[in-house]
Amino acid sequence: MGTPEFALPSLEACLALGTVVAVVTQPDRPRGRGQELSASPVKARAAAAGVPVLQPERLKGTDFGRALADLRPHALVVTAYGRILPPDVLAAPERGSLNVHASLLPRWRGAAPIQWALAEGDAETGVCLMQMEAGLDTGPVLAVRREAIRPDDTAETLGARLAALGGRLLRDELPRFFAGKLLPTPQPAEGVTLARPVKKGDGWLDWALAAPTLERRTRAFAPWPGAWTSLGGTLLKVHRARVGNARGAPGEVVSVGQALEVACGQGSLVLLEVQAQGKRRHSAAEFLRGHPLAVASRPFDPFPERTATP
Repeated sequence: MGTPEFALPSLEACLALGTVVAVVTQPDRPRGRGQELSASPVKARAAAAGVPVLQPERLKGTDFGRALADLRPHALVVTAYGRILPPDVLAAPERGSLNVHASLLPRWRGAAPIQWALAEGDAETGVCLMQMEAGLDTGPVLAVRREAIRPDDTAETLGARLAALGGRLLRDELPRFFAGKLLPTPQPAEGVTLARPVKKGDGWLDWALAAPTLERRTRAFAPWPGAWTSLGGTLLKVHRARVGNARGAPGEVVSVGQALEVACGQGSLVLLEVQAQGKRRHSAAEFLRGHPLAVASRPFDPFPERTATP
């Protein structure tokens, strides 16, 4: 069971290790500017491999668990499927359900572990192979692989490495699971954190925060929702930035030129590559040529939700 590109290495591992009796993925969704119905990456790969594809609209309160049990699977492997599985689905396989989760559990249980590991400045993350149970990523861990977080990592680059690491983890450990050689280890009660789903507002650059925090957010929330601010009512995404050490009032322009430097609650954020709404990406220098900003000005709008009228 999986949906996005992140799940493809896990599917490839399962295809290499044994017989995949079916692939379960999210229903086709409108995507792109034309909003045309589009298959998930997992569906496309499964179809190319000749594997039956199941796309239930709902799991809870349906007979999908029974239909899954009728396939008589030995195990269910779940990687970024996108929905919580009800008990009857979890219990359908003979040997239970396994999850490839992109964090070092119990840190960052939940929907967006990669983004929050980056946003919070973790030095390390990884993937866990976990036995699934009714709780949210609470099951015992069977195997772990660790991965250092690089200073320039984005959610995309780190996600690609963790996806590949998850595939290798399955290739190494799934045969050992079936041979009864993996010992489930309960997750410790200490160190639990929740990686809640990312919302658009998480990408807003609150200049009162410290510059290192904002720089991490430009990487953690790429490509969606992106790190963004508002300039004269126009959304301005920040694609690349670095930490500076200039001082000023939060949101104050402290220098312009080859970059746009903005004071933060601590230090400054040097904007290197930006994109105005409806425009292409520009270097900050190119943007400033078309949108000159004065040093010591404070041109950025407040967060829209805080200024919206009822």
